[in-house]
Amino acid sequence: MLTSLYIENIAVIEKTDINFFAGLNILTGETGAGKSIVIDAINAVMGHRTSKEIIRNGADNATVFATFSEINDVVKNKLLENGYSFEDNELIISRTLSLSGKNTCRINGKPANVSFLRELGLNLINIHGQHESYELFSPETHITYIDNLADNNCLLLDYQEAFSEYKKLYKELNDFLNSESNREQRIDILSFQVNELENAAITVGESEALGDERKILMSAEKIVSALHKAKNYLDGSSASGAVDILDDAVTALQKASDLNPELEGIFNRLNDLYYELQDVSNDISQAIDDSEQNPYRLEEIEERLDLLNKLSRKYGKTEEDMLAFLENARAELDSLIKFDDKSAELKKKCDEAKAKAQNLADELSKTRSTTARDFESKVKNEMNYLDMPNVELVVSQKRTELKENGQDDIKLLISANPGEEPKPVDKIASGGELSRMMLAIKTVLASTDVIDTLIFDEVDTGVSGSAAQKVGLKLKEVSKSRQVLCVTHQAQIAALADSHFLIKKNVRDGRTFTDINLLDTNGRLSELARILDGVNVTDTALAHARKLMDYNN
Repeated sequence: MLTSLYIENIAVIEKTDINFFAGLNILTGETGAGKSIVIDAINAVMGHRTSKEIIRNGADNATVFATFSEINDVVKNKLLENGYSFEDNELIISRTLSLSGKNTCRINGKPANVSFLRELGLNLINIHGQHESYELFSPETHITYIDNLADNNCLLLDYQEAFSEYKKLYKELNDFLNSESNREQRIDILSFQVNELENAAITVGESEALGDERKILMSAEKIVSALHKAKNYLDGSSASGAVDILDDAVTALQKASDLNPELEGIFNRLNDLYYELQDVSNDISQAIDDSEQNPYRLEEIEERLDLLNKLSRKYGKTEEDMLAFLENARAELDSLIKFDDKSAELKKKCDEAKAKAQNLADELSKTRSTTARDFESKVKNEMNYLDMPNVELVVSQKRTELKENGQDDIKLLISANPGEEPKPVDKIASGGELSRMMLAIKTVLASTDVIDTLIFDEVDTGVSGSAAQKVGLKLKEVSKSRQVLCVTHQAQIAALADSHFLIKKNVRDGRTFTDINLLDTNGRLSELARILDGVNVTDTALAHARKLMDYNN
């Protein structure tokens, strides 16, 4: 329930703080006093689209705070799901608008975005103004009335999920079937690509390894020359090499160690060094032989690197990319080769998804058909009460192809006069009839709605006399289970208020200000008399006002 509304710098309202109450809250005032501004402020804090033109002249920004108590479970869950906390079952929402176009929104002091404010607002307040009556002109909204009364929310969500899956599979099947004309051509292309990559036998890291080997081979001549030079130093060519010299040294040291056993350790070390040097010489010889073994190796490497470069330009920069391309190409080729199997599998899945969606659509249609009769009866009774005794209301339900909300086109048809065939609402309903019809629908749907606060902005447009009285009584009835805020010009409705607020425009120091005050009993008498008799309140008007208040309290 909306317990308080703080408005600052909205149009002609400089600052005001309004405390609303349970039951029927009535707002009245002269034309142009600013009644609609209060509704605009509520719309703003509920996240609706708002122009910066609403900011009071001379101010840089405008702010609205709305405080709610006893918030419903739907709102609580949305708050918790989005990381917002609340205490004592209370919710405070604020929105600040600036001339620069920037919006600052907060929920219980924590930053929020406008879209989440709007999502919360849909479950906090339902605002019905004159323009909302025109939703009756749109058949797209009529189906929601029936679904709401039937409590079809869970069933509708199940259907929409099934229908979405069916649409996805239907598109996948169509795309697959449409590709059949190019299937053979695609098979040829993929076969070539797979063969080319498979024949290449690419391995990860191959390019890098070949590059390293290529660098070595390009320096092969210098390497071999250095190896021969090292070999000559070790083995000698025209003169003795290091190996022969070391052999002579070993022989001499052996003689010395034979004479002096203490030299045996030095001999052994030198002898080991001799054999090590011989091994080095042999390894150098093997390296020379290896270098000269395949004179075409560099050419082979160049050809292989050239092939890998060409493939990388077609299939991916790295070996990993090319191998991934190969894997995907194999899978697609396999799918195309097995076209008939794939087509049958997709068709089976699509048919199953459609059957599931169809079953849920049939169930929706049945509940809608049953509920439509109940809706007709209940709304007609409410409209009869609201001084439309001859009205006939028919819910037209026609079968369609499966679509987002089922397989039904639902349209409200009415006949306001006996003997007239029911026709679409937009063809025959007057403004007063629209307002009363909308109120009747709201009344019927009130029991299915979790929203705690209903706002009616001049719902009495086009009605007067006993009809206005009954509109007021119906609002009073609704306010027993919901908080109701109502902007009205009708004394018969205002007299039923549990709380009555006067919206009054004043001029101070050449500027216009709007004040909003809760009226006491005498204030209510004066305001009712003004509504009845105009600016100059007469004793007769006061007596009539007192009679209205006494009758309704």
